[in-house]
Amino acid sequence: MNTNPFIYIDDSAALSAFCNKLKGVPWLALDTEFVREKTFYPQLCLVQIATEDVIACIDPLALPNLNPLLDVLYDPAIIKVMHAARQDMEIFYHLRGEAPPALFDTQLAAPLLGMREQMGYANLVETMLDVRLNKAHTRADWSRRPLSKEELDYAADDVRYLAALYPKLRDDLRAKGRLQWLERDFAELSASSLYETPPEDAWLRVKGTQRLRSRQLAVAQGLAAWREETARQLDKPRGWILRDESLLDLARLQPKDKTELGKLRGLHEQSAARYGEAFLRVIAESQNRTPAPLPADYQATPLEEGQEAVVDVMLAVIRKIGAEQAIHPSVIASRKQLEQLVAGDDSVAVLKGWRLEMAGEILLKVLRGELRLQVHDGVLHLRETA
Repeated sequence: MNTNPFIYIDDSAALSAFCNKLKGVPWLALDTEFVREKTFYPQLCLVQIATEDVIACIDPLALPNLNPLLDVLYDPAIIKVMHAARQDMEIFYHLRGEAPPALFDTQLAAPLLGMREQMGYANLVETMLDVRLNKAHTRADWSRRPLSKEELDYAADDVRYLAALYPKLRDDLRAKGRLQWLERDFAELSASSLYETPPEDAWLRVKGTQRLRSRQLAVAQGLAAWREETARQLDKPRGWILRDESLLDLARLQPKDKTELGKLRGLHEQSAARYGEAFLRVIAESQNRTPAPLPADYQATPLEEGQEAVVDVMLAVIRKIGAEQAIHPSVIASRKQLEQLVAGDDSVAVLKGWRLEMAGEILLKVLRGELRLQVHDGVLHLRETA
């Protein structure tokens, strides 16, 4: 474990010198601190880097740009080790228009060694390294300067122990023949499509649209697209422009003028005053449009009683496989995924990648009647049908 004190980098010369030292390293641990409570785009406030030899806290707010560091992070020959990487990757996507390649996400890797799904960083460090982290600064305002020594120590520890976790996770996964299982999941984290939200798809973020009638849904889609574009232009949170609850109310009631608009109890007065004319215009323009169809999982019909029984059988199979492979069953497939599979959805995760090889093919054989379940000496067995 790297026990060296961290270096603090807040000038261009020091950043360039540090990045020159990183060239050629096989991997590095990476984390960020950011704030986005008052903005649409996350504001990057600190970048932490660790290798086997050095730890650095880099201050983006003091630097004219991060180009030398970005050149390192976008080098496909260097593995970037992160924990729950998606939010951090979104920041780099906005900085360079694409996400860095060659990732290793410790949160995705840990369940393949028997740990629970979506394990927090502090719990993973304690479980694997027997180190209890101080999380007192989880809610710190990272945009404030100067940062205290305690805050910087906290930030440095986020990569200090990440760098210690990686070799253990990598070696244990390799020993079990599971390291390659994660290649698809890691590649998906680098896909630009994961971080792109076209305005016309913004309505998919709004919960409750599946309960709207066709005309109402068309209006909700129009309002969500307008809100997305406006929030980006102003760099303000979506909820500051129009809350989801108010967006749905506007879609249901479809006021025709400012008088009717003023009768919406949940609509904030400032939003109505600032954007009222835009609301009315979007509503009028959207009312007669044909709405985009709801996603298939929004329209799923409830399973019949017999199908629910099949799901129960498949859950038993998943539990059996999980016990044999020392992997928590929920990592292999959730009940919802099995319900979708029984309903005929062949796009579920259990039919992709390592899950298909481990469990998906077995589940399909069960569905086709090619395998049957048998209990012998109190143990569940799968037998091929004659």
